[in-house]
Formats: sequence, C-alpha cells, structure tokens
Amino acid sequence: MSGPLTGYRILDLTTVISGPFATMLLGDQGADVIKIESVVSPDHARGAGYGANQFTATFLNNNRNKRGMTLNLKSEKGKEVLFRLVSTADVFIQNFRPGVVERLGVGEDEVRSIKSDIIYTSISGFGEDNPWSHKPVYDPIVQALSGLTTIQAGSDEERPRLVRTILPDKLTGMTTAQAVTAALAHRERTGEGQHVRVSMLDTVVSFLWASDMGGQTFVGKEVSAQRAATFIDLIYETKTGYISVSAMANNQWQALARAVGHPEWLDDERFSTPALRDKNANERLQITQDALLEKTAEEWLEILDEAGVPCAPVLKRKEMIEHPVITASDLIIESDHPFAGRIRQTRPAARFSQTNPELQRGAPLLGEHNIELLTEIGITEAEQTALIEEGVIT
Repeated sequence: MSGPLTGYRILDLTTVISGPFATMLLGDQGADVIKIESVVSPDHARGAGYGANQFTATFLNNNRNKRGMTLNLKSEKGKEVLFRLVSTADVFIQNFRPGVVERLGVGEDEVRSIKSDIIYTSISGFGEDNPWSHKPVYDPIVQALSGLTTIQAGSDEERPRLVRTILPDKLTGMTTAQAVTAALAHRERTGEGQHVRVSMLDTVVSFLWASDMGGQTFVGKEVSAQRAATFIDLIYETKTGYISVSAMANNQWQALARAVGHPEWLDDERFSTPALRDKNANERLQITQDALLEKTAEEWLEILDEAGVPCAPVLKRKEMIEHPVITASDLIIESDHPFAGRIRQTRPAARFSQTNPELQRGAPLLGEHNIELLTEIGITEAEQTALIEEGVIT
C-alpha cells in the first residue's frame, strides 16, 4: 500500500540528525527520498555510536526508506548530475551552515532556475541572519541558549541540566517534515514553490512556550525567577522501584489521598485547590513520597489504578520494549536489513486508514543506488564509468 506522500521526490543533502530525521519521516509516508552524500565526507552519523556490520544504530534509525547516492559537489560534473536530479524533484532539503550552499553553487537561485516550483528547505542552528549564524551548532548548545537546561533543572536557582536525549535535533526534524508537507499542500493549490527555513533555536523556543514560559507570557508582569513548569518531580520511589503518579484534578487528588491512607490531606488548606497544591508543591510532593515508600511499586500501581489515579511504572529501555502497553500497539517492529542484519525499530507513529505506509527499505550503504539513480536520469553506462573514474561518484 502506498503512503500519503507517494509520488513526491525529496533530494536530501542533510547530515547527522535534524535533516535526516525530517526526510526519514517524509520517506516513511511514501516519498521517494534520495540521500546525497559527499564522496569524501559522508554523513557523520555513519560512524557515530553503537553499530554492527557497517551501520551504526543512529544512521539506521534516521535514514530508512531512502535511496543512497554519492556526489562530489565541488566538481562541475557533480553539480550537473545534481541539477538533473533537481529537475525531477519536488523538494530540496539541506542543513549546511548558512552560506555554504551558495559557495558550492547549489543555493536556492541555482536550484530554482532548474525547477521553479521546488520546495527549497534550509535547516540551520540559529537562522540565516542571526549574529550566531556562522557558528557551528550542536544539540547541547541549543538546549543551553533556549533556556531548556534551566527548565530541566526544575528551578532557576538549581544547576542547569541537559535533557538526556537530543531533543532540539529531533524536534527540528519533526517541524521540518510538517513544514515541507504544508508547503507541498500550498503548491498543490497555487502552483507556487517557496523557501522553507527552519532554525533549531526557533523550533525549541516555540516548543517551550506552549507549557514552560508562563512567567514570561504576560508583558509587564514577568517573573524574574521561577520554578520550571515541568512534571519531572512526579517520579516517586517505592519499596521496589520508581513509579510516576500525576494527580492533577481535584477528584484525582482526593482519590490519591484516600488510596494511600491519608484522608486527612483533604482537610489541609494548603492542598484544597489545584492552585494551592501547585503553590505548595514541595510539601505536597514530600508527603506523597513518604506515603509511597510504604509499599512495592507493583502494589501501588494496582491500588492507584483501581482508585482512578493516573500512574505508570518507570521503565528502563529494555523493559519498555517488552511492556504489554507498548506491544499492544504493534509500534516496535523487527526486520531484516540486507547488510546490518536483524534490526528492531519503530513503525511510523501516525497511522493512516487509507494510505498507511510500510517499510520499503532499510538505510542505504554509502552510494548504494548510484547506478540505479544515474540510469533513471538518462546517464549512459559510459558516462557513469567516467564519473566513477573522475571521482564524481564512488
């Protein structure tokens, strides 16, 4: 069955996580994604982290449903091949540092001169006209600059902490995929291509504003120092491990108090409303923690669930993939990669009733589809041999 983006072609000149994750999401939904890598400096993710049989897990998990090609874009013949691909494409995505594509001669003007209605997409760390545009960017840098590290700390007074996953990179990838799809929808209606620009910093600050910037929302009434509006403190220790309990509404708080054997909490003015429970969060969390130390995690999960209190076990990664709530959704799948062997990944999170996508192929070897793609755009065998001999492709 075809995915909802079947028929669209994406040229992917991105590396590491933010761009490859974006294009993988588009490929997961049926787009024909062609990953174009440098002959001499391929995607850094190919060699980063845990791996087996020529592939790292990072590369596998951000580059499935793509065909792979190598090109030397510093050569004129390499650019000629790229532009022939551009003439067949709907989207061009790159995450070079601002200014690099212009120096290579593959900026928007050059690409749009070949395909006027293309969706040209640029991913950057800080935007193209920012004082920091010229700086290299990594996920921890964006976490620090965006305020995410102080939010993760739980208080402006505590030591800042990184989120222990590369959230800015992956969030930027998701934002980019959504923006590209929106631009394609606009083109379907109007025939107009456009330039989509996505900055990692803009993405994270916008993301945080939805729930973590309440103290900065009302102009003239800003909070100078604040406790972060996160729920990281709702992890509790029991006799046998950790659980999460979230009793936000009045009825849930009442059920929690009764379930843990402390109905007297309901008469305590400090906890009589959601606003007061938030104001007195330290005291509320401490008495809850003290009560939950009295039984095992398994006992509490059964008691709290019966009482209608939202709760869950805190799982390690190996436990998570085997938990019945996870397995019930058929989210995690196993497949045989032709080179990496048997691998485990998640299927696309979005399910479509009419155009549900399927795993078409695993992540490609470096330049795996060079000959196939060159043939598709009409380059003869003799010309292909010359391109290899001249180092334009590998």
